[in-house]
Amino acid sequence: MIKVITYGTYDLLHYGHIRLLERAKALGDYLIVGVTADDFDKTRGKINVQQTLMERIEAVRATGIADEIIVEEYEGQKIDDIIKYNVDIFTVGSDWKGKFDYLNEYCKVVYLDRTEGISSTEIRAKNRKLRIGTIGNEGLCEKFRKEIAFVNGVEYSEFSGDMSNVDALYIASLPENHYNDVKNAILHKKHVICESPIATKKEQCEELIKLAEDNNIILIDGIKTAYSTAYKRLIMLAKSGSIGEIVSIDSVCTSKRINPGDNLDNEQNSICAWGPTAMLPIFQLAGVNLENIEITTKLIDSNKNFDGFTRISFRFLDSVASIKIAKAAKSEGELIITGTKGYIYVPAPWWKTDYFEIRYENQNENKKYFYQLDGEGIRYEIVAFARAVEHKKKNYYISDDISIAIAGVIGKFNNKEYIRLGKGDINE
Repeated sequence: MIKVITYGTYDLLHYGHIRLLERAKALGDYLIVGVTADDFDKTRGKINVQQTLMERIEAVRATGIADEIIVEEYEGQKIDDIIKYNVDIFTVGSDWKGKFDYLNEYCKVVYLDRTEGISSTEIRAKNRKLRIGTIGNEGLCEKFRKEIAFVNGVEYSEFSGDMSNVDALYIASLPENHYNDVKNAILHKKHVICESPIATKKEQCEELIKLAEDNNIILIDGIKTAYSTAYKRLIMLAKSGSIGEIVSIDSVCTSKRINPGDNLDNEQNSICAWGPTAMLPIFQLAGVNLENIEITTKLIDSNKNFDGFTRISFRFLDSVASIKIAKAAKSEGELIITGTKGYIYVPAPWWKTDYFEIRYENQNENKKYFYQLDGEGIRYEIVAFARAVEHKKKNYYISDDISIAIAGVIGKFNNKEYIRLGKGDINE
């Protein structure tokens, strides 16, 4: 029996895919098809795949051509698979010609001509693009606009107040303006990515989420960290029990951006600029049912409620947590998730991580994880947003109850609830 193996993403399976699979099958007696996993696709730069892994596998299975379907999850797996399945022929499209010649050491390599004039990329490009406009902080908006260029199916559309020019809005205005900006967009039937917090009061956040649901509008919380591969994986590992029962989460997000005498008129305070990111892993792992909270802060400008440094302690039924956030002070920006068996350590800056470790009492059991991060997670956020709009189904990256919990803590800060003020001025 001659065994043949081939690999692909098989997104939006089309005639070109089917012809390639048929010709691969014709090379031997038994065809193994490797379908690339979502995370592996990202490492290869394919961040705009429209279908889930299971949808793509089912599409390949439905052709009836493959004798066996496997999942490709890591670099170098092709060699492992060729040896494991005793493969005689490796084949792939001619656009990869020469790329896999190194596999000739293990089996015969055949490059097949592709069907001209058709590809998944072209199919995605023919669909109407989601037009996204931006409003607010120019630095944040510029980053967002640059990342749009890496995602198929979306395009930047200049927004100057005319809602007819856009299908969606990225909102990066000052947090105190989010409620009105988001509400205005939703009432004009526009989908929204809003830099967190969605609102600075729990009640307002709840209102906006309900308003979006009632109008069949997608509203997502724009914490880019939530969309990065490494972060998603560490959260899953923590939840799976890899470090035992979680007893503590400590999150630090700081940046020395504010100096004495700076104009604060167009600046976010520390609780709004860093609070949502710092609180994200806490609420995702410990839940949103707080038993107690204590806020200690140093204000730069009490009239504007502008904190240069804030520390918040959280107590839950079975765990505790803390955050340190600052725009006028600097500390090591690490994330540590403590468990009864071990702990997860994410080095600074943890919110941009492509690497983390699980550490145990026995150091020989420690594990290190590496994942590619492009565009600080923003382009992955845009992909998730576009998918949510297309399928009319909100994504799972940041649940509504977490958005509401974040807004609730910020609301307590603004209302000076549970707050102890540090003595003196941070600039003194």
